[in-house]
Amino acid sequence: MFNIMIVEDDANQRKLMATVLEQYGYNVTQAVDGIDALDVLDKKHIDLIILDIMMPRMDGFEFTETLRQSGCNLPILMVTAKQSPVDKRKGFIIGTDDYMTKPVDEEEMVLRVGALLRRSKIVSEKKLTVGSTTLYYDSLSVVCGNERYEHPQKEFLLLFKLLSYPGKIFTRRQLMDEIWDMESESDERTVDVHISRLRDKYRGCPDFEIVTVRGLGYKAVYQR
Repeated sequence: MFNIMIVEDDANQRKLMATVLEQYGYNVTQAVDGIDALDVLDKKHIDLIILDIMMPRMDGFEFTETLRQSGCNLPILMVTAKQSPVDKRKGFIIGTDDYMTKPVDEEEMVLRVGALLRRSKIVSEKKLTVGSTTLYYDSLSVVCGNERYEHPQKEFLLLFKLLSYPGKIFTRRQLMDEIWDMESESDERTVDVHISRLRDKYRGCPDFEIVTVRGLGYKAVYQR
């Protein structure tokens, strides 16, 4: 059973999220701010953190930076009332894995938690298998049936990202923020070019398809 820590200074919000997650079978630990959360991590194994930004003593940004600088790669789902693209971008730059805005949709939270835990397991094993296709993280290579493909880093990470979250729509901006350096001079059309190359390479692959969602972005669909 997975252990999830909710770091949120609003007691009612914290208890509500804990109740929902416990109904889905998760063990939940609660912390009121970043300082409290660091103390919990010293004493208890945690698999995923749900984290507010605006908190006393140590806010969500400072807490995330502290974890990442210490080499801790626990998945972090940032939940906040802040909806500015600048705040989201800062969160991703310092190491947040996913982002939700308040008021929290309970079903969406549970789905995102499940996706992050699945991705964490995939990354720890350094490979992702979809049908007869296996992506090898360390070598940036893919085996599809009897074929083996080598990829440039960004191209591989783009494919790995999409296949790690089947059915989830990613905007071009999200993919740029998470895969390309924020200081890069590349624009969002770079994503389109990489998607086109991936489609050409895996056109005959029976295991997945990269789908364009008009006006939104891209998603990977597993073939049944």
